Amino acid sequence: MIMKMAVLVYEYPPKIVGGLGTYAAEITRKFVLTDNDVTVFTMNDDAGSLPTREIWRGIEIHRPLHIDISDSLPDVIAEDIKKWGRGIHLFSKILVYNYLSASKLVNELIRKESIRYDIVIAHDWLSAIGGMTVKREIGLPLAFHVHSTEKGRTLGNGSEVVSNIELHCAMAADVIVTVSYAMKDELTSLGFPRDKIQVCYNGVDPQKYNPETLDPEQVKKIRTLYSIKDNELMILFLGRLVGVKGVDKLIMAMPHILQKTPNARLVIVGLGDLQEYLSNLVKATKMQDYVKFRFDFISEEERILHYAACDVAVFPSLYEPFGIVVLEAMSMERPVVVGGAGVSGMREIVICCGEEQCGYHVNPSNPADIAWGINGALESPEKSKWLGKNGRRRVLAEFTWDKVAEKTLEVYEQTLKQRKAGATSSPTTNP
Repeated sequence: MIMKMAVLVYEYPPKIVGGLGTYAAEITRKFVLTDNDVTVFTMNDDAGSLPTREIWRGIEIHRPLHIDISDSLPDVIAEDIKKWGRGIHLFSKILVYNYLSASKLVNELIRKESIRYDIVIAHDWLSAIGGMTVKREIGLPLAFHVHSTEKGRTLGNGSEVVSNIELHCAMAADVIVTVSYAMKDELTSLGFPRDKIQVCYNGVDPQKYNPETLDPEQVKKIRTLYSIKDNELMILFLGRLVGVKGVDKLIMAMPHILQKTPNARLVIVGLGDLQEYLSNLVKATKMQDYVKFRFDFISEEERILHYAACDVAVFPSLYEPFGIVVLEAMSMERPVVVGGAGVSGMREIVICCGEEQCGYHVNPSNPADIAWGINGALESPEKSKWLGKNGRRRVLAEFTWDKVAEKTLEVYEQTLKQRKAGATSSPTTNP
């Protein structure tokens, strides 16, 4: 079935903040390459400098220009949002993006230009309001993709308003698509209708993330950048520096790691609210000679080189619905150590024992356990290589974007068929 899709997603190239932007770019490209027609509605940048309508890689992209409504918001929004402080500007941008996107899709493209869409797709609460609005106005089937939840991201301390938006969209949606079975269980526990929830994993491009295609000199430059010698072992963390990612416990694990692997060095790359705290933690634990920071958002090309340069990649998240970074490291033939407690899609990705082992599951709240996993992965060059090879084999078998897109399209098609069957079987009533 060939479909025409309207996709609402907060981040999209060239504006990428995290894994959602990577996912959206890759999956929509695969949709187009299988002859589907995709229109994306996404955020413009702060300056409004990106094109408001363009074709990129065969995908039509709309980026409405922002208008600042934050001064009027305190009069009409819940106390919950008022507490956001400066974050009220973000909430303002999200509201405007949703309403302008929905208006453009409904009033211009559908009603004025007579373009017919088969399905509207909204990603996370950031685009949920737009998706619900389009469904209400036009009656299009709505697929709601949930990549994480407010309660999970904030470990239970988040916004009730955001949680309500998530739940409201789940109730309105024809199908809920989430990224792991761990997430399906979490959504069900939060009141999402279980019979609507379908699991479609994320993916990675194994041609792009391929250790054999890299220049060894470029890889060596990365290690040199962090003053890591040839006889030292590089542990890599790459991601947002926020509490839920468990970076503080990884730093606390270093004294335990060094007892068994004295030539280990930790490299932490990313941006986030904990930068100052983590720097102070390194000083307090006297780990300045063993932990290197790079407070930066690096390009994909650099990210690939970092995976190639490291000896093990570690992601001790307390909450991680999926974790594309784990797939990237595995595709680069690197052993991985991941948080395996709570809601962890990484637990489903990483095989932690047996002939197909590619890494370790650890308790992300326990520095000693994190150290156990890292020391296990670094036990010998032969073991590290074996784990890495197994990881890439698993990616090729289960987690390519082609496979992910194929499964996601099947979910959409099934949703449309069920909707059509329901409409056909419904009795007609006279007004």
